[in-house]
Amino acid sequence: MKHNKSAPASRQRFIFYIIALFIPLLFFVVLEVGLRLVGFGQQVPLFIENPAHPSYQLPRPDVMSRYFPINAPTPSVTMEANFILKQKPKNGYRVIVQGGSTAAGFPYGLGASIAGTLDQRLKPSMPGRYVEVLNTAMSAINSYTLLDFADEIIAQQPDVVLIYAGHNEFLGILGVGSNYTAMGSGITTRWFLSLKDYRVFQLLQRVYFGLSSSDGSSSVAVNTDPKDILKDISTELQSGQQSRTFMAKVAKNKAIAKDSSIYYAGLEQFESNMSALLAKYSKAGIQVYISTIASNHADQAPFSSLPIESRFSNTTTALFDNTAGLNQQQRIQDLQSASSTLSSSTSADLHFKIAKLALQLQQVQIAKNHFALAVEHDQLRFRAPLAINEIIRKLAMQNSAVLVDSENQLAIRSPKGIVGSSMMLEHLHPNLQGYFVISNAFYQSMVENANIKPFANVSIERAWAERLMLAQEEYYGFATILNLLSDYPFTTQATTPSLPKPADWQQQAGQDFFLKKTSWLQMMQLSLNRYQSEDDQRMVAKTIQILADALPHNGLYNLQIAEIKFKQKRLNESLYYYQRAKLAGAIGIAIDGNIALIERALPNIH
Repeated sequence: MKHNKSAPASRQRFIFYIIALFIPLLFFVVLEVGLRLVGFGQQVPLFIENPAHPSYQLPRPDVMSRYFPINAPTPSVTMEANFILKQKPKNGYRVIVQGGSTAAGFPYGLGASIAGTLDQRLKPSMPGRYVEVLNTAMSAINSYTLLDFADEIIAQQPDVVLIYAGHNEFLGILGVGSNYTAMGSGITTRWFLSLKDYRVFQLLQRVYFGLSSSDGSSSVAVNTDPKDILKDISTELQSGQQSRTFMAKVAKNKAIAKDSSIYYAGLEQFESNMSALLAKYSKAGIQVYISTIASNHADQAPFSSLPIESRFSNTTTALFDNTAGLNQQQRIQDLQSASSTLSSSTSADLHFKIAKLALQLQQVQIAKNHFALAVEHDQLRFRAPLAINEIIRKLAMQNSAVLVDSENQLAIRSPKGIVGSSMMLEHLHPNLQGYFVISNAFYQSMVENANIKPFANVSIERAWAERLMLAQEEYYGFATILNLLSDYPFTTQATTPSLPKPADWQQQAGQDFFLKKTSWLQMMQLSLNRYQSEDDQRMVAKTIQILADALPHNGLYNLQIAEIKFKQKRLNESLYYYQRAKLAGAIGIAIDGNIALIERALPNIH
């Protein structure tokens, strides 16, 4: 009988290969554990406990530090503090908003945002429910960050998620044309996001950035203490503007032509990430409301344009220059003919010029078409191309999400149906009226689709009259936009804006806040004292409510607004603030009595 001597040898070689394969893996596992044991690296969660009261949590204001090693340059982008209970109440109705700077209410802040305006409107609309509307939107983020936040948002048990996003796919953080991009492609960027919390990966990042900045000038300290985080972010938010605007720093690729490879990469990135995001929420049983997005077509000239093609020189000369002796009808006929010929031009400036002429000649549809083409061919992609809204519409249908057509609602309320300066502050951020139109579009969609019972519809007139925004904050927003417009890409060279003289003490307070002479809290407390001295009870109540919303751990402000709402017989809102006041330490027989009376009057919802 012959023995097969090769079989043991083969097994030995196999075992050797397995050991050889696992030695590097074991090394990295041991290194990962060791780095964690010595406290190396960081894990930056989306939600942290409120240091002032452990019953509340908030989105971590400096959450963007999760994408950058400690010694790397980090963009000055933060999230405004807002709070929800750590434990969702049995009768709770929780709404979470995702998106970029428009969703976050830039330049006014939370009071103008989708979350802020809906929170104020939904509370009286849902008797018997503890309503919380939380903002997780912030400037410059795009679909990568929205997808990265999703699991942590799902853990908060939202009833619905609202999304307004799409402008930052090209030049936002991790965008395909951004200075703050992680990797070279969508696949590698998603790998980066999946690896970023591993300490070995963070060590490699730190070594790389250390070698690439030998002078140490880019070193940035990342704070990990929640109390210090809130203090640092509060200081930054209350410090007015940075020396250069974020728009001036973020654009790496300033010429992204329509139909170029990088153009399609941005669209693919958005569709892939948003498809995965909506699928996550669908699997978790969370209803999503996703909105079309809008930008300023009528009054924002292209930032970067290709020159007019030489083959169109005769047509453009005839259209714009050889107009002497032509009557209105002849000029309209020339425009109609030229519009068809010039529609294939890749010059954004040409399309904008045609659109302006069309408006002068009352040819609205031609104007709409060429304003849209001006945005399409604007090579500096701070405004989303039309394809982004097409993707939003398609994904909403594919994932059973509710489509909120904010773009259409803004157009309906704009002259000639073209969104411009009547709704926009600059290229894409709405003014207060524009923000309210977007918020109202979400609200009406929820009325029609959320199947919430009982539901008391709050009229648009009442909601606008009661908006939680002071003139001081409006002035701050106005000054912030002046600062934005004084830098790239609105000007070729940064300048210091000249602020107009404040018209009254409210604007003076807003200016002092913008110029870092006072903090937001000091501005609000000064305003409250002034309104009280003037016996302006409406503004007293509004200011107290803003303070109570911003400071859930402050028993006095929450108790004061609870009693104001109780006297107004606005019971659901009154109960909400009474409960927050008690959680903050307010006690008294009258408080308990009023709470018991309200609970008997409101529906019992669990």
